[in-house]
Amino acid sequence: MKKRIVKIKRKTTETAVSVELNLDGNGKSKVDTGIGFLDHMLTLFSKHGLFDLKLKAKGDLEVDLHHTNEDVGIALGEAFKKALGDKRGIRRFGSKDVAVPMEEALARVALDISGRPSLHMRRVERGAYPDLSTKEGYTLNDAKQFLEAFVRNIGINFHIEYRGEDLHHVLESIFKALGRALGDATRIDPRIKGIPSTKGRL
Repeated sequence: MKKRIVKIKRKTTETAVSVELNLDGNGKSKVDTGIGFLDHMLTLFSKHGLFDLKLKAKGDLEVDLHHTNEDVGIALGEAFKKALGDKRGIRRFGSKDVAVPMEEALARVALDISGRPSLHMRRVERGAYPDLSTKEGYTLNDAKQFLEAFVRNIGINFHIEYRGEDLHHVLESIFKALGRALGDATRIDPRIKGIPSTKGRL
């Protein structure tokens, strides 16, 4: 099987991001974005997706984390898209309706590497809403902006349903579940000959 290993760099006037990605790895990672909470989430994502990931970002964090947070999502999505190539032989779907708990929080996710990007997040419980910011200062909106950038640039349809009171726990369950689902969807299945679409392309 051809190695699915890529290196990319993305540089703007606001940020510089470098990514090394091996889709068929062992879950090893070294992540330094300057945003401690995002580093933690991407380390979990890599571990549970069995992706080897080296990611380094330098951005204008003295302004705020928005540019770095979004550009890391863009660069990581671009790396996955490049590593997947024409998507020949992949399973395509994160098809096990992956559910990951984290104490009181629970995330259920499903995804399709369809080439038609969209993100759908839905809270599925009533009552007290989870804190809008983690103790580390990373907000629910920050997470959505990262995920939107990632989804748009890898080209996946990604659905999330979540519950929980502690935003740290909610986001941890989401990133772990994303890793598990994307790990499943990107795997090569020897029974699949060609591109997994009746259209002949994704």
